[in-house]
Amino acid sequence: MRKIDNEQGTDNGTSDRKRFSFRINLFFFSSFIIFTVIIVRLAILQFVDGPQLKQQEASNVTKNVPLTPIRGTIYDSTGQNRLAYSTPVQSLYITLSKNYSDGMEQLRKPDKKLLPELENMTQKLANRFAQYGNKDEPKMTAEQIMDAMDRNYQRFSGFTPRLIKTNLNKDEVAYFMQHKSEFPGVDVVEETVRHYDPDTVAVQTVGYIKSYKSARETLAKYKNIQKSMSAENDPGLIYMDNESVGFDGLEFQYQEQLRGKNGYKTVPIDPRNMPEGVDSVTPPQKGDNVYSTINKEIQVKTENAIMDQLRWLHTHAVSGRTHPYAKTGFAVAMEVDTGNVVAMASMPDYDANYWQTGTISKDKYEEIKHVYQNATIKNVGSGQSGQHPDSTVLLGSTIKPLSVLIGLEEGLFTTNTYYQDTGAAYFGRNNSARVRNSSGHVYGSMDPATAIRHSSNAFMVDMVGKRLYNKYRNNATEDQGVNVWDRYMKEFGLGVSTGVDLPGEFKGLLEYTKKDESALSKLAYASFGQQGKYTPMQLAQYTTMIATKGKRMEPHLVSQIKDTNGNVVQTFKPKVLNEVKFPDAYWNEVIRGMATDVSAFKGFPYDFARKTGTSQQSVGRELKDNGVFIAFAPRQNPKLAVAVVIPEGGFGAWSAGPVARKIFDAYDEVYGLDGVPKKKDATATDPNTTKQP
Repeated sequence: MRKIDNEQGTDNGTSDRKRFSFRINLFFFSSFIIFTVIIVRLAILQFVDGPQLKQQEASNVTKNVPLTPIRGTIYDSTGQNRLAYSTPVQSLYITLSKNYSDGMEQLRKPDKKLLPELENMTQKLANRFAQYGNKDEPKMTAEQIMDAMDRNYQRFSGFTPRLIKTNLNKDEVAYFMQHKSEFPGVDVVEETVRHYDPDTVAVQTVGYIKSYKSARETLAKYKNIQKSMSAENDPGLIYMDNESVGFDGLEFQYQEQLRGKNGYKTVPIDPRNMPEGVDSVTPPQKGDNVYSTINKEIQVKTENAIMDQLRWLHTHAVSGRTHPYAKTGFAVAMEVDTGNVVAMASMPDYDANYWQTGTISKDKYEEIKHVYQNATIKNVGSGQSGQHPDSTVLLGSTIKPLSVLIGLEEGLFTTNTYYQDTGAAYFGRNNSARVRNSSGHVYGSMDPATAIRHSSNAFMVDMVGKRLYNKYRNNATEDQGVNVWDRYMKEFGLGVSTGVDLPGEFKGLLEYTKKDESALSKLAYASFGQQGKYTPMQLAQYTTMIATKGKRMEPHLVSQIKDTNGNVVQTFKPKVLNEVKFPDAYWNEVIRGMATDVSAFKGFPYDFARKTGTSQQSVGRELKDNGVFIAFAPRQNPKLAVAVVIPEGGFGAWSAGPVARKIFDAYDEVYGLDGVPKKKDATATDPNTTKQP
């Protein structure tokens, strides 16, 4: 029995070991099968299904393709005359659905079989343009169309529509809409073209447009926009390379308001960056409308007045000679109590429609390159450097009202002080320097107001320049008197920005800051207008400050902005930039002295304050006489301030004064210098509001 039991135990142990071994083998075999399946599946995913899955994933990527925004309108002050506006046009675009490139990148491998297909399409397009296009316009060739398609992606991404032709006529639109299936990727899109008043009204002030691609290469504003644009931005704010943007004037200053928002197409793209259809289209939003303070009627009369006066100066002798080199003229008319600029003329001007498409031909640019900038706020050359003055000239005697104000405020003399004018003033070591009155006039005994009226250079040098120098000569710095002068200039807007809502304002040329001249000499010459060159805009603001007795009004060219529904978005109210507080007696003395005889104002029905100026400056080794004139009217309760500059025009009373008279008359007709318009029918169209050729 005992032997039998041992045998049974041995058999049981062997059986258990066999079962355990089987289970272990089954486990490892099962694990091997499972891992084999996983590895095989991963291999299939990577090498078989991978490309298909990647393409499927890429098919879910979309791009927002901008559609050109609809630019707002710039109106004149009446809200009736459009100074800049956009009209709808139909344009033909093509989106390349295949890769026609020569294959500069791995994803753009050339397919020579596709090129004949594209060439065939370009020839068909050229044939249809020739058949249905306007007979008087140049015909597009197949080569020009091929270039516009940019098949090698040098200018545009794969999914970006290419502009082929704009301003399609109704026959072209009808044909391509009906035969869309014959031209894969072709779309007819409504866009806008910018127009400017054909009467060339305040063109430098209104400004012009350029393509965004060109603008961002030049202007920091558009460079910064490009840097800020990203996928997270509102697609409606993304700029297009071929989109027109404001480059100067009001077009630039109010770019954001005028632009509105572009529309966009949401386009799915494949791994080759090529389109796979259109998901959705969001239409553009029209920009806001800008209402300028410029009044077309006054502006046109101002422009005509300058050109008429230039022609007159070429043919009529003043002081024994004509002025054939007076080729330019500039004027600013600014309301005293509001700061509204009702006229701003830089003449000659040009047709801003040259920039209509955002580009300009070389021939047209050569034609306008010396006149397209706004010389009322910028220092613009005449194109003959070293021979003729730039647009910013010395002020001459128009500085004398401010000289007298400085003298009174600094205690250099009083309103009752009398000066004996002998025709000249002397200064410097042993009185080696002499300044004479114009034509050597000797005026005798005069008070400050009389010195302004007679425009006495001697008074200004002896009573202001020399005395201001002596008052501060013992201070730590010899130039302290010059620093005091500089402070007054800037308080009156001379040598600083006027705050006008235009880009690129020139702050002036402060010649009294030169290091190679003594402080006494600087102040002596500055006192009668020979040490600072300022713009007509600065002159107008300075004149307004005298009219308001110390308030420096911010000039502005826009009164309000409205949306497309006529709702007011923004209103611009009068703004005082700074105020100078002098005793009324000082202001009254100066304004009383602004009474120079000006024959052009004979019969003018208002008492008005004025100051003529003839600024002399050496240009090309010759002494040039520039005509300068400032005035405001009426003398009591002033309404309008005017500044006129005629480089090389001679005496200001003869060259610039007649232009100012016509500006005041024009304003009186439209608005009334006494608040009552003199025009019989203020709403009627004035036949003289068309620019003279």
